[in-house]
Amino acid sequence: MVHAATQSSAPGADASGALCFHCGLPVPAAPKFAVLAQGRAHAVCCAGCQAVASAILGQGLGDYYRLRDSPAETPLDRMPGTDLGIYDDPEVQKSFVRSSAGGSEALLLLEGIRCAACVWVNEQVVTRIPGVLAAEVNYATHRARIRWDPARVRLSAILEAIRSIGYRAHPYDPRRVDLVNREEQRRMLWRLFVAGFGMMQVMMYAVPAYLAGTGDMSWDIEQLFRLAGLMLTLPVMFYSAAPFFHGAGRDLRLGRLGMDVPVALGLAIAFGASLAATLRGQGEVYYDSIAMFVCLLLLGRYLELLARGRATGALQHLGRLVPEFAARLTDFPASLATENVPAAVLKPGEFVIVGTGQKIPADGVVERGEGSVDEALLSGEARPERKGPGAALTGGSINLTHPLVMRVTSTGADTVLSGIVRLVERAAGEKPALAVVADRVAGKFILLVLVLAGIAGAYWALSDPDKAIWVMFSVLVATCPCAFSLATPVALTAATGELARRGFVVTRAHAVETLARATDMVLDKTGTLTRGELRLLELTPSGKLTRDRCLQVAAALEAGAAHPIAVAVGRAARASGLAVPTPDSVQAYPGEGVAARVDGVQYRIGTPGFVAGSGAVAPPAAVECDDVVAFGDASGVLATLRLGDELRSDAPQVIGELKRLGLQLHLLTGDAEAPARKIAADLGIERLVARARPADKREYVRTLQREGKIVAMVGDGVNDAPVLAQADVSVAMGGGAHLAQAHGDAVLVSGRLSDLAWGVRHARKTLSVVRQNIAWALAYNLVILPLAFAGSIPPWAAAAGMSASSLLVVLNALRLVPRGRAVREAGRGRSVPVAA
Repeated sequence: MVHAATQSSAPGADASGALCFHCGLPVPAAPKFAVLAQGRAHAVCCAGCQAVASAILGQGLGDYYRLRDSPAETPLDRMPGTDLGIYDDPEVQKSFVRSSAGGSEALLLLEGIRCAACVWVNEQVVTRIPGVLAAEVNYATHRARIRWDPARVRLSAILEAIRSIGYRAHPYDPRRVDLVNREEQRRMLWRLFVAGFGMMQVMMYAVPAYLAGTGDMSWDIEQLFRLAGLMLTLPVMFYSAAPFFHGAGRDLRLGRLGMDVPVALGLAIAFGASLAATLRGQGEVYYDSIAMFVCLLLLGRYLELLARGRATGALQHLGRLVPEFAARLTDFPASLATENVPAAVLKPGEFVIVGTGQKIPADGVVERGEGSVDEALLSGEARPERKGPGAALTGGSINLTHPLVMRVTSTGADTVLSGIVRLVERAAGEKPALAVVADRVAGKFILLVLVLAGIAGAYWALSDPDKAIWVMFSVLVATCPCAFSLATPVALTAATGELARRGFVVTRAHAVETLARATDMVLDKTGTLTRGELRLLELTPSGKLTRDRCLQVAAALEAGAAHPIAVAVGRAARASGLAVPTPDSVQAYPGEGVAARVDGVQYRIGTPGFVAGSGAVAPPAAVECDDVVAFGDASGVLATLRLGDELRSDAPQVIGELKRLGLQLHLLTGDAEAPARKIAADLGIERLVARARPADKREYVRTLQREGKIVAMVGDGVNDAPVLAQADVSVAMGGGAHLAQAHGDAVLVSGRLSDLAWGVRHARKTLSVVRQNIAWALAYNLVILPLAFAGSIPPWAAAAGMSASSLLVVLNALRLVPRGRAVREAGRGRSVPVAA
């Protein structure tokens, strides 16, 4: 039972001058507010802290105050009087809430997260709200993914519950994340500066003691140097090294052994021994080793922070691609009058004008105008794409030349870019198997290090007491498995960012590792090796009319139809720059074709028998896999049109590269035997299964897996959902509406099949880098541990060795991210866009 009261005093309350139970600020001399927990009254500084603490304690979450490693923020500092009801507005939710049959889902940014206890208390409070289906908070990014049933609870109620315990949640905004990251870098730089300055100054007093011979330095001068070293080491210990002690305390309270535990223990032992020697006026001091160790470790972590930022730059940039505002046309097509509105309030069917150099605010199609658009977001090519009326536009792309009038088709969470962001966020919330194993091994290794350090200290205390402290310190520091823990996550993070830069978006954490180990690759045909749509492959005129005239009139006859053949003929006419005339007296004959008058002449298009009557033109045997239609007039057939699903231009080269990589290739398709065999023969794929139903495809992959094969499946991500799920790793060909529903472990959003082969090579390079990092980390620890135990590694060398090993791992992982290109793109204001 928890009580909160406004009072001048309370039995058992904290004495005057105490710190606030919630936020840690000083309490006034006569406390007015208090909370009761576990039978004892605790003074708080204000009504805000009293309300927040009461909310936490009232839900039975008093363990928060036991587990946290730093006081909470002052509630008044982060609880402005924002009307949270605004987030229940469907128009506002469009930009950050995704709705599905299973409920609504939002990605939020939590402010005020200080430690693991903050994560715990937020998850506990939110998941206890009736109607909340799931709540996951990422401690590293402070992002919360929340799913709820809108019929049972409103989003504002969830945000209010979070605010009631002293935190603030709002829609995830990459711009705010940038501010948080910059603030973290600033704090770390200050800690690094203090440690570096302290290290240099301490060394000034340590070097003379090292160089002086026995009896060359008087006791008072030596003691003066000790005191100076102590004064200069204090800010290093209590400011620069504070994160290590906070992290170690948190890990121990949560019952686990993290990387900060041996670091903090080593620093505490070395500083305690040095302080004792200084107070006694005799004995060894290790202030120089402490300052150097903290400086080198902070330098390593700062470089790691920069490496992670650089590796994930492509992913962080996604949310900044869509502009905040758009120029909406108020009376189009009557006029081009505009109003400036937030991009989040745009609706499908509305019209906007995109000026030269501006970003496209949503997905849509060109209604008026022609120009060039930079679609590096999806295509991965810096070459601009020409856009004219009817052409699709992707939100986040840049209009480079002339103004375009665009009709909005998708906004908010339904856009292609939002689909990419959701897939990337899904991958970021998972931990790959390699990282899980590394963490498990590292935890056991830390325990081994602590035991060995204790044994070393006991051994040297008996044989040479003067060496006992610094040998123990050297064992703790030199063998800290930081490099081993960094070996996998840094490399995978760098690889994921570089893959995304090329349009190969990883959506499951295990994808890179499994793709690198794949032995067999199963490929779908339609939409994967082919373009997935009918195209006019050939038009053969009889000689009476020119090719262009035949295509022009054929497109006019098909203009009113929506079937694939009509669409293909119309597309071919537009691509040739032909003006399509308007037909008269159009008559459709289901299953046969269309007849109409064009410029006073009666024409027909359809089956050869329909066009030529008894003199039907049979399609040549060489094109039996394609669709053949005839075009003619009253005199007979004027032209034959051959249509088919065209092979991707880069397919032969990609198949050759995959073979050279040692992959066994399989073509698995539901199409008929003839077209499937023709594609397989053209590409040199020997293993083929045609007319395969979804269950057949899945069983085929399962059979390969029973043979011990590691199977990668490449398909369109929708029709191939069962087999994509069965494969060890799956790659879905991304595009448009399919992207948001992709079932693959990775999505090839660039649409280029060539990036598939590049992705396999990059995944293998990543796995090679991970293995190199692990091998180096293990070799380093196997060599350094006996040397440190034997007393052959002084403390400063132990600090340098541990930091150098971690830095080497990070730098090796950065080989996966081309340095020059990232710098050039940042200079152009395109700081590592996805697939850029």
